[in-house]
Amino acid sequence: MQFREFGKTGEMVSALGYGCMRFPVVGGDSARIDEGEAIAQLRYAIDKGVDYIDTAWPYHGGNSETVVGKALRDGYREKVKLATKLPAWVVRKHEDMDGFLNKQREKLQTDVIDFYLVHCLNEAFWANMKKHDVFSFLERAKADGRIRYAGFSFHDRQPLFMEILDAYDWDFCQIQYNFMDEDFQAGRAGLDAAAKKGIGVVVMEPLRGGRLVKNVPDDIMAIWDSAAVKRSPAAWSLRYIWNHPGVSTVLSGMGRIEEIDENISISEDALPGLMTEEELSVIAKVRAVYDARTLVGCTSCGYCMPCPYGVNIPKCFVNLNNGAVYNSFEWVKRHYQTFMPEESFASKCTECGECEEKCPQQIEIRKSLKLVVEKLEG
Repeated sequence: MQFREFGKTGEMVSALGYGCMRFPVVGGDSARIDEGEAIAQLRYAIDKGVDYIDTAWPYHGGNSETVVGKALRDGYREKVKLATKLPAWVVRKHEDMDGFLNKQREKLQTDVIDFYLVHCLNEAFWANMKKHDVFSFLERAKADGRIRYAGFSFHDRQPLFMEILDAYDWDFCQIQYNFMDEDFQAGRAGLDAAAKKGIGVVVMEPLRGGRLVKNVPDDIMAIWDSAAVKRSPAAWSLRYIWNHPGVSTVLSGMGRIEEIDENISISEDALPGLMTEEELSVIAKVRAVYDARTLVGCTSCGYCMPCPYGVNIPKCFVNLNNGAVYNSFEWVKRHYQTFMPEESFASKCTECGECEEKCPQQIEIRKSLKLVVEKLEG
């Protein structure tokens, strides 16, 4: 196993981290974890050298932390660096934060959380955290030994990431990053900024929820297969992230022993700066083909917002494009209908046209929103 410096903390962590959001489940119910299999797989990965374990309050309907706690019995807790997250969206008063942390320590059967993140920061959740003074909570939790290092995970636009980065003396952050997300959310610029500050960077969604490696279109596979070095799509995708020296660890939600073995094998020699220009050009070709599948040329600049009728136009188009690019409309449809508030659905559009007057890309927004309704709401 390859180990990397975790920013300015002085810690060394495995380049491959174990994401505990996709444990095997019973009967397709994400809240019913197959505990025996999940514990066996997690311990197998730890025995193979994976020592960064990431969970969170809401994963698997609130059951992930409990199962992780059980898995880390019998001496396994001492072998790992444990990360979990404060659910920023449900905090209603300052004291709630202590309550969540103490309950998480109980569920995880540990006195101290090594890496504690403020979870899922976007504009609204960040405002909530500032309102309830998350900073003094983090300082108190570090001082009394309940957590060792403080960080945040991020899901919004790059300017907000830069604001959060400068708002507190963070030890680490967690961002979505892969070869298709150079300019998405924090993006490459955010990764570079964090690394420059000496902040450890944890990468999530390295395979975009599996969409970069499952049901890969024939034209994409033809490019991978044309490379002089033969690798699986997973190997290409993970090596691209590990090529960046600012990346501390990459989280993978591994649901089978075979996936654990494959990812560990890929990680062993995927050192920073080793990818050649020829290899990077192969990835650039793949990215270009994926990009060509985009249906709406929206850059999520936000000039069209706010919609007077509540439609979240940029997010509607992000979902539509994800479905087209990765040939995964059924998955995206579930995501759209689960995580988008219904009042922001494309179907709330009244075709007033105000958005099109503001759009610098001159997108036919009303026409494109009808396609969102057809693909994701029908």
